[in-house]
Amino acid sequence: MTVEGGAVPRVELHRAEGAEIDAHVPVGTRDGSRLTLTVDGQEAVPAPSKGRLTRRSFAVDVRYAGRAWRLVPDSVAGSRLLRDGEHVGDFCSQGDGRVPAEWREGAEPEALDAALGYAPAAAFGTGAPPMWMLVVDAVGDTVPG
Repeated sequence: MTVEGGAVPRVELHRAEGAEIDAHVPVGTRDGSRLTLTVDGQEAVPAPSKGRLTRRSFAVDVRYAGRAWRLVPDSVAGSRLLRDGEHVGDFCSQGDGRVPAEWREGAEPEALDAALGYAPAAAFGTGAPPMWMLVVDAVGDTVPG
């Protein structure tokens, strides 16, 4: 998966060959040790959470150049992007390959924010159901029917 454009740095996020593929994750895995992330050819560190019962468990952290970004679901469809703890924008993907972003007023987003927001949003998706929906689904999966 590659994010690039005239005003943003090139970000590439790849799953390692031979990594087990999770069909629920667009990039195929939430195992950060099986992922490679670069920004203009320089290594960055992706750290996706495991994705369990809470929205926060679907967060994706990225460390690069002494800074930290976090894309964390805040609704069923959307996720917010934090840069060093500051909410800079919101991303929403409907699974069609497009990821629109809305920047927070006064946040002064940088090109790197865009690149490191779009890349995990496209690679892992945005949003997550609330815990109660995940629990109902899990229980439903265990009931024969």
